[in-house]
Amino acid sequence: MLNSILLLFGNLGTTELIIIVVIILLLFGGKKIPELMKGMGKGVRSFKEGMDEVKDEIEKPLQDIDKETVKKDSGTKSNGE
Repeated sequence: MLNSILLLFGNLGTTELIIIVVIILLLFGGKKIPELMKGMGKGVRSFKEGMDEVKDEIEKPLQDIDKETVKKDSGTKSNGE
């Protein structure tokens, strides 16, 4: 994750980062920034929850198929013995 963050900023030095922070402070003000960060945090959290839901929806049919296969195999073994 740290590598992706470093790639995102590329060759930005401390001077450039300070200028960006000052511009953000001027645009939004000190009181508005925590509200923006809170909103971004909620957005990231809801995005992760959505990704988990999609992952569960994809994996659920596969798990159901696996359970059916196990039931069929165990039923065949008990009938054959």
